[in-house]
Amino acid sequence: MSGKVGDNIFRASGVIAAAAAGREGTVDWDTSIHTGTVTAATGKGYFVNTTAGGITVNLPAAAVGSIVAVSDYASTAASNNITISPNGSEKINAVNDDYIISTAGLAVTLVYADATRGWKSVTGSDADATGQVDAYIVATGGTPCSGAIVCTNYKVHTFTGPGTFCVSAGSGPLAQADYLVIAGGGGGGHICGGGGGGAGGYRESPGTASGCYTASPLGTAPAVALTLSVQGYPITVGGGGAVGCSPQSGCNGSDSVFSSITSAGGGGAGGGNAPAPTGGAQDGGSGGGGGGRGGQGSHPAGSGDTPATPVAQGFDGGPATPSPSPPTIDAGGGGGGALAAGVAGSNNCGGSGGGGATSSIDATPTARAGGGGGGAESGSGGSAGAGGGGAGTAAGGTAGCGTVNTGGGGGGKGGGGSSGGCGGSGIVVIRYKFQ
Repeated sequence: MSGKVGDNIFRASGVIAAAAAGREGTVDWDTSIHTGTVTAATGKGYFVNTTAGGITVNLPAAAVGSIVAVSDYASTAASNNITISPNGSEKINAVNDDYIISTAGLAVTLVYADATRGWKSVTGSDADATGQVDAYIVATGGTPCSGAIVCTNYKVHTFTGPGTFCVSAGSGPLAQADYLVIAGGGGGGHICGGGGGGAGGYRESPGTASGCYTASPLGTAPAVALTLSVQGYPITVGGGGAVGCSPQSGCNGSDSVFSSITSAGGGGAGGGNAPAPTGGAQDGGSGGGGGGRGGQGSHPAGSGDTPATPVAQGFDGGPATPSPSPPTIDAGGGGGGALAAGVAGSNNCGGSGGGGATSSIDATPTARAGGGGGGAESGSGGSAGAGGGGAGTAAGGTAGCGTVNTGGGGGGKGGGGSSGGCGGSGIVVIRYKFQ
């Protein structure tokens, strides 16, 4: 059976003989079964087996009449898509974008018509290769690797350490992902009223792309969900800041990164009894609390949201407050948190850490990114900010570290030679609709 449409003759096999285009004959099928990326050549057909995951077929540089065919060998393209990518700036049906085969068992034959429309489907099937076909995300990485299913239609991947979020399928509006990215918290200061460490920067999307949960107040416009493509996304999870970066101050936490979203490490706290400029509190996602200076004044607190983000990722630390000399009874300020500034220290009482933010992105409402409490020379340490901050302490006590994977700031230490608490490590959570 054959029929003629203009200059193109269609055969029963569904393959075109491009008589007027300069190439005649059907494609020659490569009988190898391809289970990885295919670099296609004109005049060839390929059986593609996506049983183990999505596969990309890269089209050759085209001339008018170039022809390539692709078949879903194992009929698994509905769950593990086949992505057909044009060469460079060339088009598929007038769009310079991928064509996604997401129908089980589908075969498609593409012929390059001209530079205006590019590659066209000529199989006469239901497939209309329009360049981009919306497809749900298929991805691995984090814990659990395959994603935890929540609210029936959504998956959540949690990274508590570095890794790669591998996207094997997804395009268009269906390929949007919500995120929570929190950096490591800053370390606490020590000796004579060390400040509390600032919380790691807290950045979150609004939660509308993957529904059924409540984002924190930081998940507001201009923050938006990310549209993902087929590739591997390296994930960085920031570590908490140590103590003792300068004589008595805490170290900054490290940044956390997912795609275009970077959250800044929390500011290290100021140390007590250290002459300026050493021992000062540091700027960061949230600022470190200021430390007292043994009756010499006090170090200023660190600033939050440094560097600035579209929605502020954290708040300033609280200043220290030394008492008149003599006696010199100093109190460090609390570290800044995701939703509130650290509280200033007062005579013999460390300031409280700023409060963190609560999100249900992983289906469990959880507070994270609280600031560390300030230390006091001989009175009482400041309380930890809600969301994983470490408590401050007075002389003889042990300052609390920030809670692991919350980005909480470390607590400040009072008198004596022991150190402040370390900052808590950060976390990255990714959520998307998969069906």
